[in-house]
Amino acid sequence: MRHTLGTVTGDDEVNSSQTTPPRVRIEDYAIIGDTETAALVSRDGSIDWLCLPRFDSASCFTALLGDPSHGRWLIGPVSEADSHRRYIGRSSVLETIHETATGIVKVTDLMPLGAGRADIVRVIEGLDGEVEMAHDFVVRFDYGRIRPWVSHHDADSGDQEILVAIAGPDMLLLRGSRLPRGGDGRHHDRFTVHAGERLQFDLSWVSSWKPIPAPLDIPARITRTIETSQDWAAECTYDGPYDDAVVRSLLLLRLLTDTRRGGIVAAPTTSLPEDLGGVRNWDYRFCWLRDASLTLEALLQAGFSESTALWRDWLVRAIAGDPQDMQIMYAVDGSRRLPESTLDHLPGYAGSQPVRVGNGAVDQKQTDVLGEVMIALHLARDLGLEESPHTWAVERALVEELADNWQDPDNGLWEIRGPLRHFTHSRVMVWAAFDRAVRAVDEHGLEGPVERWRELRDKVREEVLTKGFNTEINSFTQHYDTTEVDASLLNIPLVGFLPGDDPRVLGTIDRIEHDLMHHGLLMRYRTEAGVDGLPGREHPFLACSFWLVSAYAKAGRLAEAHALMGRLTGLSNDVGLLSEEYDPVGQRMIGNFPQAFSHLTLVQAAVAIADAEKALRQGDSDDV
Repeated sequence: MRHTLGTVTGDDEVNSSQTTPPRVRIEDYAIIGDTETAALVSRDGSIDWLCLPRFDSASCFTALLGDPSHGRWLIGPVSEADSHRRYIGRSSVLETIHETATGIVKVTDLMPLGAGRADIVRVIEGLDGEVEMAHDFVVRFDYGRIRPWVSHHDADSGDQEILVAIAGPDMLLLRGSRLPRGGDGRHHDRFTVHAGERLQFDLSWVSSWKPIPAPLDIPARITRTIETSQDWAAECTYDGPYDDAVVRSLLLLRLLTDTRRGGIVAAPTTSLPEDLGGVRNWDYRFCWLRDASLTLEALLQAGFSESTALWRDWLVRAIAGDPQDMQIMYAVDGSRRLPESTLDHLPGYAGSQPVRVGNGAVDQKQTDVLGEVMIALHLARDLGLEESPHTWAVERALVEELADNWQDPDNGLWEIRGPLRHFTHSRVMVWAAFDRAVRAVDEHGLEGPVERWRELRDKVREEVLTKGFNTEINSFTQHYDTTEVDASLLNIPLVGFLPGDDPRVLGTIDRIEHDLMHHGLLMRYRTEAGVDGLPGREHPFLACSFWLVSAYAKAGRLAEAHALMGRLTGLSNDVGLLSEEYDPVGQRMIGNFPQAFSHLTLVQAAVAIADAEKALRQGDSDDV
């Protein structure tokens, strides 16, 4: 893609008169991370989003939601360049080749794994001719609000100058072959890289009261980070179609898993809009029990069990206490307070306001959550994960709490901010919670009031089949008091509530295709029906289309499954990443990015296709 520094080419058509063209399209970002936080790097070499030291910390580079004055770190060619990116092997080390009229330069970006601290390493290598490079370093702590005190001084050894930015508890240290100069909180440089030359930079975060740490051995850290990632990816047992997309998705899910604390964030960003110029802007840098459970299912299906034990232990810590106090989401460390506020000093991505931090949905009632948790932990048991002393006790207490309150209406999977309803998907997941509890006793020998749970499971199933299915439209419905449908109903065969070829499932698939398909991709539900209590609209939600792939596979409709899967994987950007939603008219990504939900449902869809093809082969073999 050809670009000029700090600009975007292509169709920047907007969807609303309220929108302003973004500096960079969402799909032009790549992610680097160290499994405790992550940065977004644009194609032209600008790090426009970085929260330190954790995913849910305040950002120090916030140009993503504003402009360069809100903080960024740019290293890229001054003149127009043809830029190509890739991740090195099966790692998250990003390599960008910039080809200009005068030469070619390579930039390698990464956050080293296993360093025990938060660093960003950037290495520039001249490959051919010469390239004039720009270096723009603007730090603004607290989401672009606080300009730090910046000074140059020598390291303790006296052999390398360091640029130090400090404000309150935060300190950033920039070391490098050539440091930018400037004042007023902005530091700039221009330099020429010739063929054979190599420059390297390291940005480190430390608490402001701590001593300056020693410099990294950058070549060794790059090698170790690549090897660590590729060794992890080599453990993948998935052997089926769409292998490259599956492995890249798994690597992304690993980056979004905090390997120190165990929490799994839904995305590394906040307030990338579902409706450009609108108000549907949410903070996804937290750990939803649902998303984390589904992530674990994807990892388990691909042969990874270590992450399951880590998250299970995080879960037990996070929800310890009264089962009535279980939340739908938590902070990365398991803390509970996530008050939602707005950052009114930021204009928002493409003028989309408000910019939110925290998430008011933390106090919602979402009855489906325990079902997802129970499914993930049951799958872990089936695959041989050793039971911890407290896990079953916690699960049993939560199931008993559900047994006393399962009849209550809720906000549903999509965090509806309108009236509470009896959402059909939520009731199906209540059934799943009781079903997995029964199976834990029957199949794994655990103790519990299994007859009560079995009776409740059957009661919930009968209610869903009676009140959640409308015979006139031959479909399950979004909730008991409507004829509207919802893409979450595609989970009915995926969780085992009904077989994939059941006539009621097939009727629901047909109705969803008819009502929710938009340019070949699925909406979550019809926002014009007004159920979510919010103004504006949204775009097709990628996870829903991946659910449709899985539902096709469960129904034996493999040609349709492959056709849709091929289109969906083709929507990923040049380094294999997906956002939350996609605008098929503007042909652009929408929503928080990269999105765990999109990638975990990609993995599940690929597994569903592989399983269906395997069953088909076995059936053909049995007929011979």
